[in-house]
Amino acid sequence: MPRLALHWQILVGMALGVVAGVAVNLGQEPLAAAGQAAPTIGAALAFVARANAFVGDLFLRGLRFIAVPVVLFSLVVGASGLADLRKLSRVGGRTFGIYLFTTAMAISIGLLLANVLQPGAFLSDGLRDQLAAAAAADTAQKVSAAVAPDVWATLLDMVPANPFEAVAKGNMLQVVTAALALGLGLARLPADRARPVIALFEGLNDAVLVVVHAVMRLAPVAVFCLVAKVMATMGLEALGALLVYCLTVVLGLVLVTFGVYPGLLRAFAKVGPRRFFTAIAPAQLLAFSSSSSNATLPVTMECVEERLGVSEEITSFVIPLGATVNMDGTALYQGVAAVFIAQVYGIDLSLGDQLTIVLTATLASIGTAGVPGVGLVMLVIVLQAVGMGDDAMRGGIAIIFGVDRLLDMCRTVTNVTGDCMVAAVVAHQEGELAPEAPAAA
Repeated sequence: MPRLALHWQILVGMALGVVAGVAVNLGQEPLAAAGQAAPTIGAALAFVARANAFVGDLFLRGLRFIAVPVVLFSLVVGASGLADLRKLSRVGGRTFGIYLFTTAMAISIGLLLANVLQPGAFLSDGLRDQLAAAAAADTAQKVSAAVAPDVWATLLDMVPANPFEAVAKGNMLQVVTAALALGLGLARLPADRARPVIALFEGLNDAVLVVVHAVMRLAPVAVFCLVAKVMATMGLEALGALLVYCLTVVLGLVLVTFGVYPGLLRAFAKVGPRRFFTAIAPAQLLAFSSSSSNATLPVTMECVEERLGVSEEITSFVIPLGATVNMDGTALYQGVAAVFIAQVYGIDLSLGDQLTIVLTATLASIGTAGVPGVGLVMLVIVLQAVGMGDDAMRGGIAIIFGVDRLLDMCRTVTNVTGDCMVAAVVAHQEGELAPEAPAAA
């Protein structure tokens, strides 16, 4: 599809992946029967499934491979030009402030929708127990892995004890801190001593961007493989049973992504929706298929800088920080899921309990890794904060487990879109957002 723009190629791959995945899901029994009847057919089907998974995993591995170098090299270069510490503190303050504001707003929207639509009222007691029993074993590990957020520990964890360990483990928040420190150190050196080092990082950054372009050539095929795998393994019966719950979450995400964000962009950055969504479409589509803000990070940075027109300095600071701190879509999901589980088990949540959900989900989103499935771990923390019993908590998480991956794909799109929106707003306020190109005559 060489004549199509990249985001259209990815969209075609995604659509074909949905069709192929649903077809496999619906035809699993006939396929299994064919494989048992003819071992050759069974081996061929197993090979195709393994090859499909390999292509998708290889693509994600490539993105994760370049994510840390992109952040490290570009941020060192950007920070080396920030001799004014007041600008750095101003940019950081605005970034954190907007991230926290939009996260709290997203949770509030989720709580409002859950209270109005009452998705828990559509699930019978019998179906509740059936869904909870089916996924009880899969959710036990996630429940035990949840740890309540500690603000002081989160702040302390921003500073790496060993910057090389932070790079090796891909701890983005610590990588940002280390890169900022190194870049500011270079800014304080005499120009003749700093220039060769900065030139080295500029060259490394350019080289990594070449790798980004090369990896993205595989994106349409990889997106097909990733989406097909999810749709083939997702429980369609659970999706039907929890349809109202899923629609409530998706409606909230749509309101935030296509309502709140464009409104903030128009008000504070003078950026129109068409320009914004056209620029970030590849990042959104990749976020949907990968369910990972961290894996999407290199593409998000490229879209914001090269397609939206945000300066490298702002992009390198705001986007990596957002991939770790800004989880608007995940936070909204926490609010809807918490109220849904309470409704299913007949637990009344007071106004104080719902305010606790807003506060806890906001704090839990800070420092949470942008990887698939982390939303369920965050949800355990939120449910513990409102004093929900172990039986209801474990059963509730097991109920929604079957559709979590699909909702994870949707909320990752909102997370990434929020990062891009904040980058545009901060860049506009700093005078580092390129004007919109005039329309062709």
